[in-house]
Amino acid sequence: MLPLIKTNIPAKSQLMPKLEEVLYSGYVAQGDVVEEFERKFENYIGGGNTLSLNSGTAALHIALILAGVKQGDEVISTALTAEPTNVAIKMVGAKVRWADVDLSTGNISPESIEKAINSNTKAIIVVDYAGIPVNVSKIQEISKKYNIPVIEDAAHALGAKFRGKRTGNHFPFTIYSFQAIKHLTTIDGGALQILDNNLYNKGKIIRWFGLDKNISRLENDIQIQGYKYHMNNVNAAIGIVQLENIESIVQKYIENGKYLDENLKGIDGVELIEYYPDTEPSYWLYTLKVKNRDAFVKMMAENGIMASELHKRNDLHTYLNDFPADLPNLDNFYQNMVHIPCGWWVTKEDCDKMIELMKKGW
Repeated sequence: MLPLIKTNIPAKSQLMPKLEEVLYSGYVAQGDVVEEFERKFENYIGGGNTLSLNSGTAALHIALILAGVKQGDEVISTALTAEPTNVAIKMVGAKVRWADVDLSTGNISPESIEKAINSNTKAIIVVDYAGIPVNVSKIQEISKKYNIPVIEDAAHALGAKFRGKRTGNHFPFTIYSFQAIKHLTTIDGGALQILDNNLYNKGKIIRWFGLDKNISRLENDIQIQGYKYHMNNVNAAIGIVQLENIESIVQKYIENGKYLDENLKGIDGVELIEYYPDTEPSYWLYTLKVKNRDAFVKMMAENGIMASELHKRNDLHTYLNDFPADLPNLDNFYQNMVHIPCGWWVTKEDCDKMIELMKKGW
């Protein structure tokens, strides 16, 4: 079965020397190797400050804290995402206010965001779902108009671009996941890209119990709530090796995605996703809309290819559905949406097989 998602681990000859060096160095906690990973990740992103963490969820949590979201506040978000996006909102005691999606992209709708804004709105979370960048320019306009900070969940979108710049350069806070199946994995981990230097320094204190690691424990005076959210040297070592190959890894997703974009046009029962102007997806998953999704998934499985909608829409979780809302575009999009394999393990022959199967119908 051609899998929808797959973990990419560098060759032993590339990974093990660096990993063994750290494992037997006598220092495996957060240290210089973490710093090295952060600076190299910043270089890849091309801007901002990297706060490495033990998960993308920790990145979301700290981003919400730095954005000033508190108990009883509201955060506008999308229901088309993995659950951590919205679970993190509840972690700060805030409530989730849904915005609908754009029917042509599946990403959060700027118009729906603006309609959802009220006096309790303290932040907006946008998700580059499946590696497809959101409508950056319109969301930036809304953020400026209402003075509401935006948190970009780019867990699916490492390497995606808007106007030639990678995610991580467009909003005050951008989160990444380095969980096992993402473009880049540190086995488990994440990062928060922060544009403001002062907020970055505050984030470093929050991720380590509220302690400032630049001074001794005896000199510290905890003044804010902190957590044990740091990355360790072992995970960072894996990340450093992964970054050596990241350009080619991400490019493989993009090449497959563009090939499918071009060759799936005009097939009966298939509707392709649109992309916003000046954006370049990184295609963590290849997303399309199909008629009779259940039959499509069954047909693909019978031919050795995994296809799935993958994520449950979050407004179906009682705990997350603080303000039940009519989301007609999401209703329409979700019932037809499906993902097919697109990653580094997918060959041109695999792509051609999927294209031919869809041409034959289901």
